[in-house]
Amino acid sequence: MKKQIMEALNSVKSELIQFTQDLVRIKSYSGHEEEIVRLIAKKMNELGYDEVIIDSMGNVMGRIGNGEKVIMFDSHIDTVEVKDGEKWDIPPFSGEIAEGNIWGRGSVDMKSGAAASIYAGAIAKKLGLDSGKRIYVSCTVFEEDCDGENLKHLFKEYSIRPDYFITCEPSDNRIVTGHKGKAQIVIKTKGISAHGSAPEKGKNAIYEMAEIIQRVEKTNEELMKKDGPRRTLVMSRISSISVSLNAVPSECEVYLDRRTVPGETEDTIKAEMDRIIEGKDATWEIGTVCRKSWTGMDIKYEPLHLAWETDLNHELSKACIGAYNEYFEDAPEFDYWDFSTNAVTPVSMGIPSIGFGPGVYKLAHCRNENCKTSKIVDACGFYTALIQKL
Repeated sequence: MKKQIMEALNSVKSELIQFTQDLVRIKSYSGHEEEIVRLIAKKMNELGYDEVIIDSMGNVMGRIGNGEKVIMFDSHIDTVEVKDGEKWDIPPFSGEIAEGNIWGRGSVDMKSGAAASIYAGAIAKKLGLDSGKRIYVSCTVFEEDCDGENLKHLFKEYSIRPDYFITCEPSDNRIVTGHKGKAQIVIKTKGISAHGSAPEKGKNAIYEMAEIIQRVEKTNEELMKKDGPRRTLVMSRISSISVSLNAVPSECEVYLDRRTVPGETEDTIKAEMDRIIEGKDATWEIGTVCRKSWTGMDIKYEPLHLAWETDLNHELSKACIGAYNEYFEDAPEFDYWDFSTNAVTPVSMGIPSIGFGPGVYKLAHCRNENCKTSKIVDACGFYTALIQKL
């Protein structure tokens, strides 16, 4: 079957790369993905997908086949913003190819993976690999701020529950068995307002937060000394409320980002946060994020997800290894992501999940983001081979 896959892949190789360039050229910041969603829906229809839908949140999904075994490939098509475009070596929305790489925002995170999966679905149909299977290729919105909420909505709206889930996030074409968890947390301290000329009459919420800030730093130092995978705690934002610039602040708020490893639970986070605010006039809670999708839908996101890992002896892992062996004629390399992905939703539902995608993930969100065109083609070939194996 490899020969047939390679022949089909070679016949669309230039078209696949051109489509990836087209995707990169569209500015699709989170909440502004309509143009790229429409283009993807059009391309899926042109490629002969059996069904193409855009849900009420604005996610686009194509279906190949109508069998009982359900396989899903997912890519988010929103990107972080570019605020230093003039400093890029190649303009960030040019989609230009230089030195064998496509350059631009989203080339790594993760429009190359999206294009590869879209074409893999079409090749699978052409070769009859969809027999007995239902292959979904989703391109989802607002992942950068609300990972997993998009799929949560898509699964519910269309009553979908995949048997196997593949996130096409960048892995430099390594098989990724899981990723760290995360908790985004808000801590607030309370004070008593008073005029700046008489601070003794009030209680300064910033001062109340001062020791908490030190505890957060100390906690992170302790976490990073632990054996095993690295766990971290970062304070990413601080703000205060006062009636004026010459008044004692009545409230102070900080935002924390906690990355967790397998074995850590919600109780782990709860105990840690309770220790950090102990003895202070303070409270903590999960830092709920509220956004609005390009369709106008309100999104409410609770950023608390546990770390996960799929065993190499699982049938999905074995299928990935077999597909890799067959397509690349080599043993695969494995990885484990530090960051979070849309996979948090299927994992929470007990759906076997794995990661694989073109692009070096350390280049995501960076100036001069770029992805090797050969990796995009190979990712498409691997996805097609995996469909065959499953």
